[in-house]
Amino acid sequence: MARYTGPKSKISRKFNEEIFGPSKALKKKAYPPGQHGRGRRKKQSEYSIQLTEKQKAKYIYGVLEKQFANLFEKAQRKGGIAGENLLILLESRLDNTVYRLGIAPTRRAARQLVLHKHITVNGNIVNIPSYSLKVGDVIAVREKSKSLEAITASLSVRNARQFSWLEWDATEMAGKFISAPQRDLIPEKIQEQLIVELYSK
Repeated sequence: MARYTGPKSKISRKFNEEIFGPSKALKKKAYPPGQHGRGRRKKQSEYSIQLTEKQKAKYIYGVLEKQFANLFEKAQRKGGIAGENLLILLESRLDNTVYRLGIAPTRRAARQLVLHKHITVNGNIVNIPSYSLKVGDVIAVREKSKSLEAITASLSVRNARQFSWLEWDATEMAGKFISAPQRDLIPEKIQEQLIVELYSK
């Protein structure tokens, strides 16, 4: 699956969840897209349910198929619960952390900021959205980019909700990755066990 660039509301309706943030279309049309969206739906097979959950996770985090498979392999090798390890690895991505810190309003916007070299990690410019952060890493807005309208606008409406694995310093426009997130603190509604079952087939 290539990175999705189509209508966001269609994906939200497909999964009946606000995948890319608040969706007016989902409230107006709370049924799947397409001409058969309102009709009686066939009972999903076990495989279909598992595949749907994997696709949902990929859309939420903006990860391609091969990247996702590689992350799952890494999660399995780490020991412990593979599904939880997978979500922790997804949350540890640089683009996701830029979004969580409120520097960007969406993960897609966060990805653009990283690609266009507006973000630094430990003082060095990093333009790889999939860069995996380690405990203690400092994520900051590049000095030249601190007045960028997209960043200041996002920070001005920054969600008051704090994530316990991140610290934010508003004066420095910098955040710190202080620990790996615990599963129960990750707000995404993903049933990671279904993804593990799918890859275990």
